[in-house]
Amino acid sequence: MIESPAQLVRTAGDHQLVQRLEDNVCQVVRGKREVVRLAIISLLARGHILIEDVPGVGKTTLAQSLARSLGLSFQRIQFTSDLLPSDIIGITVYSREHEEFRFNEGPLFAQVVLADEINRATPKTQSALLEAMAEGTVTVDRDLYRLPEPFVVLATQNPLEFQGTFPLPESQLDRFLISIEIGYPSRQDEVELLMGGGVQRTLDTLDAVVTAGELIELQNQVELVHIERKLVEYMLEIAELTRRSPEFELGLSTRGLQGLFRAVQAAAFVSGRDYAIPDDVKLLAPSVLGHRVILKSHAGDQTKTRAQIASLLDQIPVPV
Repeated sequence: MIESPAQLVRTAGDHQLVQRLEDNVCQVVRGKREVVRLAIISLLARGHILIEDVPGVGKTTLAQSLARSLGLSFQRIQFTSDLLPSDIIGITVYSREHEEFRFNEGPLFAQVVLADEINRATPKTQSALLEAMAEGTVTVDRDLYRLPEPFVVLATQNPLEFQGTFPLPESQLDRFLISIEIGYPSRQDEVELLMGGGVQRTLDTLDAVVTAGELIELQNQVELVHIERKLVEYMLEIAELTRRSPEFELGLSTRGLQGLFRAVQAAAFVSGRDYAIPDDVKLLAPSVLGHRVILKSHAGDQTKTRAQIASLLDQIPVPV
């Protein structure tokens, strides 16, 4: 694909903006640049993020540092079994002053929403997120309310402790573009973290380096990233292999394939290109497919599922 000088300048400037965002978040989320990059890729693709990991490894910190680096409003919702849909969406109350019913917005109306331990809420409350995540709107008393832009949900769940939890159904898991694991920091990063007094001081002084308007413009630019037809067919071959392989109980849906397409565009953009390559697909496939497909032998184990997907990619010829 032939690029004009104007396109090259625009791509370089956008790449610098993305790099600035990544570097800023990495000041707080230390030693996890690949995780931060995956989160930014999902954000640029207008996708939501599912973080599955043990407590205390930086899930909340990642969400907060993204919000601060972008200058976006942030709300953390602790999901519990007694949480009601109205607790997150909001409620209509009667105003004596105005003599009418008025809608009071809930925490879901922030631009960055951290749904902490989402699997501890009941299915009724979990489903209240579906419309918001899919459409960017909520409906209360037949009235439609639009959520702010940009809007992203980062949900967390503990992959080890399942007592008192309500597993997310496949329909809701499919609403998350990417699932990631943060993991423990390296020994050196953990030493520096302890000696530096933790991350809160750095987080409190973190400045916004990208505005909301710039983020929306970057998201629009991502949609213009070119993907060759043979690369689309490569992605479709991956999807079809999960559907016909005897190792999978559930293969990739069409929505999941569309998610992979958007994520690949964003990965190319983050790398400073306006065209995608096979390596973008290989990078994103485990994180985009891991929570959407189900292995027969290890159902629910996303770590093993991602490993199986990576192995599956070796079976498919790479387009040249």
